[in-house]
Amino acid sequence: MNYPNKIKKEFKKVISHSNRGMDLEDLINLSNTFYLEEDIAVIYKKPTPITIVDASFDSHGRVITKAYFKEPSTLDYNGIYKGKYIDFDAKSTQNKTSFPLSNLHEHQYQHMINVINHGGITFLIISMNGEYYYLDGHDIIDFINNNERKSIPFSYIEEKGYIIEKKIRPRLDYIKVIDKIYF
Repeated sequence: MNYPNKIKKEFKKVISHSNRGMDLEDLINLSNTFYLEEDIAVIYKKPTPITIVDASFDSHGRVITKAYFKEPSTLDYNGIYKGKYIDFDAKSTQNKTSFPLSNLHEHQYQHMINVINHGGITFLIISMNGEYYYLDGHDIIDFINNNERKSIPFSYIEEKGYIIEKKIRPRLDYIKVIDKIYF
């Protein structure tokens, strides 16, 4: 950018991947609030379990100054809908051609298997290529068990997944997809 007196300044955009899923999580949280307010479903974001090592006090109360993750978390959201246990995670990728399986940790994959084995509903909501996709746990497990790939091709997500309708309320109507598959 050129400023008066021939001063030149360059701005570099800092790209952080630490919160790349926050937009998706915000949409899901708004949807879950709608489902709760309308008595459709009870679904919450699970807090990540931490162990507090050190804390101090300030004018706002106790402040955690040092902590670590207690154990690997399972999936981010759980609740109940029409008497069925629901457990899912929000994942985002900038990759246009595939969803890297490195985004799904081994303990999360195993948790999805356990949920299905006990009659629950599990899935991923994947933000990819400008859309939001519902990919059912059965299809995720089937793909992982029958492929050596380290990523799920976008063509598989298009074939097996469902585009989640974006609306005003709820923002992402993933319950509509669950109704289509399970009820």
